[in-house]
Amino acid sequence: MQESWVAYGPLLVTALALTLGSLAVGIAYRVLHRVGRGAPRVALVAKRTHKPAQVLIAILVARFAVLATTDTGDWRDPLLKAMLVGAIAATGWLVTSLLLIAFESARTRYGLASTEYYSELHTRRVHTQLVVLRRITVAGVAVLTLGAVLYTFDSVRGIGTSVLASAGVIGVVAGLAAQSTLGNLIAGMQLAFGDRLRIGDVVVVEGEWGTVDELTLGYVVIRIWDQRRLILPTSYFTTTPFTHWTRHDAKILGTVELDVDWTVPVPQMRAELERYAAEHPLWDGRAVTLQVTQATGALVQVRALVSAANGSVAWDLRCDVREHLIEWVRTNYPHALPRTRAEVSGINATGAGAVPAQPERSPDDAGAARP
Repeated sequence: MQESWVAYGPLLVTALALTLGSLAVGIAYRVLHRVGRGAPRVALVAKRTHKPAQVLIAILVARFAVLATTDTGDWRDPLLKAMLVGAIAATGWLVTSLLLIAFESARTRYGLASTEYYSELHTRRVHTQLVVLRRITVAGVAVLTLGAVLYTFDSVRGIGTSVLASAGVIGVVAGLAAQSTLGNLIAGMQLAFGDRLRIGDVVVVEGEWGTVDELTLGYVVIRIWDQRRLILPTSYFTTTPFTHWTRHDAKILGTVELDVDWTVPVPQMRAELERYAAEHPLWDGRAVTLQVTQATGALVQVRALVSAANGSVAWDLRCDVREHLIEWVRTNYPHALPRTRAEVSGINATGAGAVPAQPERSPDDAGAARP
């Protein structure tokens, strides 16, 4: 009996410990899931932490069982070392899950409250900062977890001594090699926490109009209006001027310029623009006007000014206003369409549009005409 216990006792204790640990985690998950029916955050915690907590508890109870039932064995130390590494990795997984839950809860809170308590710009600012913080913290947890795993190996500790001895030379070389990367990382922090650029901002970069789709510590992704993606390093936005349409406010004024003839009825055209804007669903009601901006040469240039909630809406509104005014002039005042005038004079010929020739006088007629 004693020999059987020595041979199979540790295995039985380990299996029993794993069963009890899994059962405890399962019961806790079911309790939190039931409570979470009335509390979405509790349900989210239960869902995200179930797997890492199950793995961590299983490794811990198995390690405790091995320590309690064995004292010697060629397999004991490697197994305990593997369990320790697994426990550290599972702990990092669990901490990362909790951090992601916290960031997701904060983003959901600001997203749901944006229409009541927070402005749109404030919401996008917080969202951008949360995204950057999430990536920094997740990367930090991963680095700490890897460092803790490596620290468990004696050989790595010995290597660390020699590495630290040559840290000065390595630091200089690494600094020169990673100068661009470090510059982008610092620029990413400046953009996120300096409120210079936010996810969802409308910008004009490299002659392209688009929206900030993604902002990381190394690069920024611009979603161009035709669904293309423009990827630029974060340092670009700290060293190169660019047009920002939503720096403090997303509202914008859109302009439409038309070349028409001098005979165009400007007051009637202005009244038609005001009537059309008042009925258009994209106009925000702030501004609408029509002005003559140039009156030189053969044409008159008029500019229609309309306001919209943001740049994307303003573009659609401008296209609609341009199309409507063209159709209105063409239908109601076709003579006001752009045209080129030419004055014909001094042509000695008969026919339509020609100046009739004067009859020649004889010398007698000329003399008779004198007094």
